Amino acid sequence: MLLEVMDLYKSFGGVVATNHVSLEVNAGEIHAVIGPNGAGKTTLVSQLAGELKPDGGSVQLNGRRITRLPSYRRAQLGMARSFQISSVVNNLSVIENVMLAVQARTGHSFRFIKDAMRCTDLVDSSHKSLQRVGLSDRAESPASDLSHGEHRQLEIAMATATNPKLLLLDEPMAGMGVEESGRMVEILNSIRGGPGILLIEHDMDAVFALADRISVLVNGAVIACDVPDNIRNNPEVKTAYLGDD
Repeated sequence: MLLEVMDLYKSFGGVVATNHVSLEVNAGEIHAVIGPNGAGKTTLVSQLAGELKPDGGSVQLNGRRITRLPSYRRAQLGMARSFQISSVVNNLSVIENVMLAVQARTGHSFRFIKDAMRCTDLVDSSHKSLQRVGLSDRAESPASDLSHGEHRQLEIAMATATNPKLLLLDEPMAGMGVEESGRMVEILNSIRGGPGILLIEHDMDAVFALADRISVLVNGAVIACDVPDNIRNNPEVKTAYLGDD
């Protein structure tokens, strides 16, 4: 088992954000977490990434308890995250963004990005990551020139360039149109079987196209965890979130 979350609890005053959440992600699996706004999804992923300390419960990565480890230690152990809001550095080129991500993961310390450009292995691996997400032809472009969808593709390239064991994706299709979402589904399908993926997403077409398993979060609690077909037909899930359609 790659990721094991056990009885995770977090409250803010009288508001319970994650209510004794337990779930698992296996190696190579895409495990989606869905739920209405305010269900606690982003709070959950923030606790998994080490950006928010839980009040109770535990998180294990590859059998190692990481509940109290800071974000950078989790990254060193093989966890990578993308955010709802783009984290791309717009005044750098596309490839320089990927190179920075690799440096942060491996612990390289380059004084200037132009020094990093002399590192052949780093440049080559960054190009491969861009090719994986369809951005090879934009490598030298300023990141500020990318469309919203391309920014999201770049974030996936940055995350996968670090060779993570676990990828936390927080609404990668947010703000995308149908065509861009379809492209992102293709990209995530192309890396299936590599890192385990925990996917937080509102786009149900994308979720059902991608997920091996789905956990449904409502009012901070998991009300169901199953394969997509069973989730689609679960009466409790329909009532709480999916609706009759």
